[in-house]
Amino acid sequence: MVALTTSHNLIKVLTGCTASGKTEWALNYAARTGAEIISADSLLFYRGLDIGTAKPTKEELTSVKHHLIDIMDLNESMNIAHYVTCAKQIVKKLCSENKPILVVGGSGFYLKAFFSAVADNVDISKVLRQTVEDKLTVEGLPSLVNELKSLNPKGLGSLDINNPRRVTRALERCLATGKTLDQLALDFKKITPPFADYALELTRLEQTPEALTKRIELRVALMLEAGLVEEVRHLLALGLRENASASKAIGYREVIAYLDGRLTLGSLANEIITNTKYLVKKQQTWFRTQLPSHRVISVSHLTDSSTLF
Repeated sequence: MVALTTSHNLIKVLTGCTASGKTEWALNYAARTGAEIISADSLLFYRGLDIGTAKPTKEELTSVKHHLIDIMDLNESMNIAHYVTCAKQIVKKLCSENKPILVVGGSGFYLKAFFSAVADNVDISKVLRQTVEDKLTVEGLPSLVNELKSLNPKGLGSLDINNPRRVTRALERCLATGKTLDQLALDFKKITPPFADYALELTRLEQTPEALTKRIELRVALMLEAGLVEEVRHLLALGLRENASASKAIGYREVIAYLDGRLTLGSLANEIITNTKYLVKKQQTWFRTQLPSHRVISVSHLTDSSTLF
């Protein structure tokens, strides 16, 4: 982390897995300190994804100023470069106004952007991207992997060659730059993190396994009671299926399966709960291995938001 201490360039970050209580404690902290919240949640960008994302209510969004929530329609897509640009503009403005900043979220890639470089500076033209996509469609993934291997005689390292997205992105970068993956990796290490000029304090909330299970079960029950199925039915009419991030998100994908007749209503809640628990395990592993040194607080011991940081 950057060793700066003035309040004018301090960003506080609160994270934790799904159902850990981030929203509740973030709102409490912001109300007490006057902080404004910047979302680092990959689904809260989209208008209409309310119930299934446990998005803060209209009252909560009114009581505390939030940023990067409800900024895109379903037919738009967010990428990390655009997110970083938006977040930097907001942070700069809030710092100039001497307002406390609280980043809140659990989406790894967006969260990590505050602590390290997460995107390179390679410009991929629309023509090149379409060419690679067409080759994937016509010739299949093995053809892309073979071309990538020919451009990287020393091997592909840890690249997941069974992941079409990772293979296409790697091939695009090699073709656009004329460099190997090893050379691109060296270039990436030289990139200055986007928030290197700011001090960062990170806290992660933890629930006991028993408490987390109960919270997940209650969360799913409340979502279904609040009209999750109706929300998804409405969003499908607006193009939900075409938004890969949203349509494959837990809660939405299960309801889509139910509406398509691939899942029964009686099994819907359990399916969402099971998949949420699996996601939580992945999140917990990611937090431990990908985030810098940070403070971990057990929510069961947390009585006042003043002790969050």
